[in-house]
Amino acid sequence: MSDFDRGEQLEYILDHYQHPRNFGPMPGADVHLQGGHSGCSDTVTIYLKIRDGKIQAVSYEGQGCTISQAAASMLTEHVQGMPIDRASEMDYQFLIDELGEEPVKTRPRCATLGLDTLKAALEEYRKKQARGEV
Repeated sequence: MSDFDRGEQLEYILDHYQHPRNFGPMPGADVHLQGGHSGCSDTVTIYLKIRDGKIQAVSYEGQGCTISQAAASMLTEHVQGMPIDRASEMDYQFLIDELGEEPVKTRPRCATLGLDTLKAALEEYRKKQARGEV
């Protein structure tokens, strides 16, 4: 994304917001978790199916601003098929690369909501796995 100018970056973000990828609940998900920040109405629920240590399927539901919802859409495309250890180690550089530096720095809580929720869902999956629930 870093080769895009600001106008192209905004179009890319709006496309993900208006035409979200992997949007909707996932029946039979191994884990799902809702995330949000106090004082903000943005929410993202991440659904995951995990097989052989990889994210076999991912979807999300949510509501909120363009940045939070576009970032969640972008994230689901990126982590599909990714080993869960690698997904857990993702940092905010992914968001800067996808959204651009300005939206991430000016709206960090919105931009990071999906990634933070994904990481929390992966941690919940590990807990369920340790308890023998998945």
